[in-house]
Amino acid sequence: MQWTKASERTVYSNPWFGVNLADVVLPDGRHLDHYVIRQRAVAVAAAVNTADEVLMLWRHRFITGSWGWELPAGVVEDGEDAAAAAAREMEEETGWRPGPLRHLLTVEPSNGLSDARHHLYWTQEAALIGCPEDAFESSRRDWVPLKAVPELVARGEVPAANSAAGLLLLHHLVLG
Repeated sequence: MQWTKASERTVYSNPWFGVNLADVVLPDGRHLDHYVIRQRAVAVAAAVNTADEVLMLWRHRFITGSWGWELPAGVVEDGEDAAAAAAREMEEETGWRPGPLRHLLTVEPSNGLSDARHHLYWTQEAALIGCPEDAFESSRRDWVPLKAVPELVARGEVPAANSAAGLLLLHHLVLG
């Protein structure tokens, strides 16, 4: 069953996101008003070292009132390549410069409400270049054993969907 968008108009917009109202035609011909959040692409970076540890941030999210482990991430700027944005975010948020990044996966964390796409990249090389420029974004930055990832996710200690998906796939790819 496919829904069809008849029209869409902006209700609110700012540099981070827009809220639109779509007139959706259901398969039986009825119309439905559906709010849509239009967002910029997000780039995420993961670095795995030779000890099979992954570089993560421990941070608080005021919106949900939750603490948890996350991978460095941020908005892809206009004209910026997603892999370059992922590298930039890792460096700004952790103080580590990633080596060559490979695409891991792209996820749509809330595709029933938002068009957000999160592009995840990973590397097996990273060099410490100094203190993070955006240290205010996390309480700490640690190398966490990849083997601990499934338990961290199961306990709710990786609440961000993009980080959980990427970390579980990395666990599978690196550790089997």
